[in-house]
Amino acid sequence: MPKDFTYEIKETVAVLSTSNAGWHKELNLVSWNGGEPKYDIRDWAPDHEKMGKGVTLTDEEAAILVTALKKRIK
Repeated sequence: MPKDFTYEIKETVAVLSTSNAGWHKELNLVSWNGGEPKYDIRDWAPDHEKMGKGVTLTDEEAAILVTALKKRIK
């Protein structure tokens, strides 16, 4: 990711967990650098000003992940 970038959380889909320090692991729809929003899983500080490393998925990748998880989780 470039040194200078912009992001906008368009929608919080789910808060997956909360750490003792108050950071949240979230599934969000995020627009990076003004682009089309993508699914994004990462840790966020409570104010969303700081973030951890994460994974960004297109709609197609998210659909594959959902299908794979449905097969594994009963």
